[in-house]
Amino acid sequence: MSVSQIFVAIDGPAGSGKSSISKAAAERLGYNYLDTGAAYRALAWWVLERGMPTADSDTIVDALPDWDYNIGVDPDNYYVAVGETDVTNAIREPRVTSVVSSVARVPKIREHVNALFRDIMRSAPQHGIIVEGRDITTVVAPDAPVRILLTASEEVRMARRSAELANEKATEVADQLRKRDAADSRVVDFMTAADGVVTVDSTTLTFDQTVDAVLDVIEQQTSRTAHG
Repeated sequence: MSVSQIFVAIDGPAGSGKSSISKAAAERLGYNYLDTGAAYRALAWWVLERGMPTADSDTIVDALPDWDYNIGVDPDNYYVAVGETDVTNAIREPRVTSVVSSVARVPKIREHVNALFRDIMRSAPQHGIIVEGRDITTVVAPDAPVRILLTASEEVRMARRSAELANEKATEVADQLRKRDAADSRVVDFMTAADGVVTVDSTTLTFDQTVDAVLDVIEQQTSRTAHG
C-alpha cells in the first residue's frame, strides 16, 4: 500500500452531517474515508457484549489489547468489524449510543484510539483520505493540509438527526444529541474552529451544496499547499 499524501480532517458536532458529507466528498475525489466515531461506538459495543461496566475506565483500558477492531476505508465498501463480527449496524443501536460518550471521554482510551487512527491514515491505499470526527483537526491530524469544521445550528442538527432516526421520538433524539454534545465537550472543543481551520456552516445549505462547499475548501487548501 502506498502512503496517503493528502489528509483532510473534518470535525463537527452530532447531526452536522460530517459522516455523510465526508463520505460523499471522498467518493467524488476518489479518496479513502475514515469514520472515527465508529471506533468509539465499536469499543462501546464490545464493552457491552463483554459485560464490562462502561463507567469502569481502568478495566476497559486494561482490556484494549484484546479489542480487535477493523473498518473499511473504501467509501463504496464501508463496514465496521470487531473480530469476525460485522457490527456496522449494531453500533448504531440506542444502547450503544447511550454509553459511547462514557467510553470516548477517557483520555487513555482516546490516546489508544487516536494512535489507531493515525496508523489507518498512513496505510490508506488511495492518495488522499478524509478523516472525520470530534478532535481530528486539533489532536489526531493537526498538521493536515486541509482542516474543516462542519457545523449547523442546533435546530437544524436536531431535525436532521430525527430524520435519520425515524423510529425514535424527536424529543428523545434531541435529548440524546444535547447529552452527547455536552459529554463530549468536556473532552474536546468541537464547536469552535482552531487556528487554520475553515468553518463550513451548512445551516442553510442542501446536502449537495454542503458537499460542494467542502470540496471547494479542499481544492483551495491543497492548491495553496502545493504552491506554498
